[in-house]
Amino acid sequence: MVGANGYKVGLALGGGAARGWSHIGVIEALLEAGIEPVAIAGTSMGALVGGAYAAGRLDALRKWAEALDRKAMVSLLDISLTRGGVVDGQRIQNLLVELGIGQLIESFPVAFAAVATDLADGSEIWLEKGPAAAAIRASISMPGIFSPVLLEDRWLVDGGLINRVPVSTCRALGADFVIAVSVSEGLLDRRREKLRAGLGGNEDAEREARVSQMLGQVPAGLRSPAEHILPYLVKGGPQSPGYFDVLVNSLNIMQERITRSRLAGEPPHVMIAPEVASINLLEFDRAKETIAAGRAAVERTIGAIRDMLSC
Repeated sequence: MVGANGYKVGLALGGGAARGWSHIGVIEALLEAGIEPVAIAGTSMGALVGGAYAAGRLDALRKWAEALDRKAMVSLLDISLTRGGVVDGQRIQNLLVELGIGQLIESFPVAFAAVATDLADGSEIWLEKGPAAAAIRASISMPGIFSPVLLEDRWLVDGGLINRVPVSTCRALGADFVIAVSVSEGLLDRRREKLRAGLGGNEDAEREARVSQMLGQVPAGLRSPAEHILPYLVKGGPQSPGYFDVLVNSLNIMQERITRSRLAGEPPHVMIAPEVASINLLEFDRAKETIAAGRAAVERTIGAIRDMLSC
């Protein structure tokens, strides 16, 4: 959109795993309000949703996400422990192609970039050309979960390690009015309370239930190895956090500190923060309520956005 004063509106969509579905609600609500971005920069799930919009396939992605259940979600997880991650990710990349998000980025009608991190030297990589599915797959490569992606002789991992809410990338794409969306507000507070509640307590029954629930969703062919791996990843030791608790909260702490520093030096014009802290990392099957949270966040800020664009 070009505003009353000629503004070129861009969206900087942050990472946040399943909480990233809220970006769909944000974009749809902005479009309904007459605010149409000309540039989108996304990190991790922000890259996935932003890429779908830039490709003209946001509606297809929303319909697929809202129909997703746990069985279908597990079927996308091609388990592999030999490529630097628990999940290989090729099935997800194939899904993006099936949804129509696989064409060349430079063919998109909207300027788009997916942010990734070079595993070798930590440099920030902006993927603005080439197949969109591969770029998005690189951007979502959360260390310890997804295997890295080899693109242009670089091993790439999640862009959230260095630029979780890519305001600077959005400006480089030509936007001069940047609306940033962070889906991680309140997350550390929630996980802190959860971890502190476990100190000195006994959560064995709850963790056993979580393992049992997860095993129930695993396809028969993968159940045997999953029965050996999942208890160690979820349960942890006596009065101690499990593998995913340690991994995810450590990444959240690091990314939160980096994000605050980056945004202090590169502030957006508007920050939208959907209330999605209650959505867990892998609860991709809660898309409907997560998308609704994105819409609600826009409703809270749309008046201020319109006022700023009219100045």
